[in-house]
Amino acid sequence: MSINGGKFAYLPIAFCLRSEKLLTDLEEEKGADKLVLLFVSLHRCAACFKQYKKKEHLIVHMKTSYHSVHQPKCGVCQKHCKSFESLREHTTGPLAKVNCSKIFAERGCKLCLRIFDSPVSLREHHSICYLPAPALLGTIKMPCPESQIYDPPADIENDIGNHPEAVSMDCEMVGGGSDGSLDLCARVCLVDEDEKVIFHTYVLPQIPVTNYRYEVTGITEDHLRDAMPLKEVQDKILQILYNGESIGRLRLNGGRARVLLGHGLEHDLDCLKMNYPDHLLRYDIQIGMHDPYEDCVSVMRLYKRIRSQKHQTKGMEFRLAVGSTPSLKNGHDSWSYREIENMTPEELFNISKSNYRCWCFDSPQAL
Repeated sequence: MSINGGKFAYLPIAFCLRSEKLLTDLEEEKGADKLVLLFVSLHRCAACFKQYKKKEHLIVHMKTSYHSVHQPKCGVCQKHCKSFESLREHTTGPLAKVNCSKIFAERGCKLCLRIFDSPVSLREHHSICYLPAPALLGTIKMPCPESQIYDPPADIENDIGNHPEAVSMDCEMVGGGSDGSLDLCARVCLVDEDEKVIFHTYVLPQIPVTNYRYEVTGITEDHLRDAMPLKEVQDKILQILYNGESIGRLRLNGGRARVLLGHGLEHDLDCLKMNYPDHLLRYDIQIGMHDPYEDCVSVMRLYKRIRSQKHQTKGMEFRLAVGSTPSLKNGHDSWSYREIENMTPEELFNISKSNYRCWCFDSPQAL
């Protein structure tokens, strides 16, 4: 390009970081009298730090990524990650950021991925974070048959810090049908927040068992000979979960009813032929264990750990998240495109909401 008789070559801002000699060589190479450096303004996501040339591309990214304060965040660079696995890759994986990886190796907890001020603080944290493995169900004292239902104190709401009490449940399945592929609930266990067994029983299947799956379940024909009928099991479980609450209040906001945790809860409830409101369910994935007490304790520990997280969330978002449906609506949908277009990346992040209900909303501060 020629201006006032001189030749100019346009280069992006990245070349500002190059040496003066390099710029001179480029001038000669392009046959230009002078290089004009163009400042390319990139739009950077305030959560994951991705950069876009156009503002509309950043807006699309924010609408589809569902960034929020509930996402796991690197304690070094403050980058938000989609999951704890991606955060682990960010700090310890083969392509981890050098500075983040170095600091995490010195002061990071490999279990909860938090970063502490000093190695001393990290060691003190380990005594709390690293819990012993739960005992096997056969080695702990089980409730006697006549007291399988936990009887909570009258002031249970005060005892649990004014947040919904949680109960974890796990079922073991045997096989029915001609090929043994039909799942039949044959054993169920419920555990409270103190990891105490509040209900445990073998369940009498409603159709003949054709495969006990002993290698996985440890269940034999003898275990089911005097097992509890399914209808009685349903009544006892609902008695524990309802916690004396009316069905109307249960469906509205839960009231005193207990939050139900579990591995594949939808499948367990289906095999038990039971229903429970979605807003009182907290799901977790199956992690390979097949001892019902271990499964219950593992999901309870995970739930309590996530529930205790202190996310810096605005009061309005807390109120929206109490109801299951509104909290899953993308925050950007409430704004016009013109308003969004004038927002900074930080403002776009502030109105963004996650597409799931974080368990931290069950904490006393959120209610």
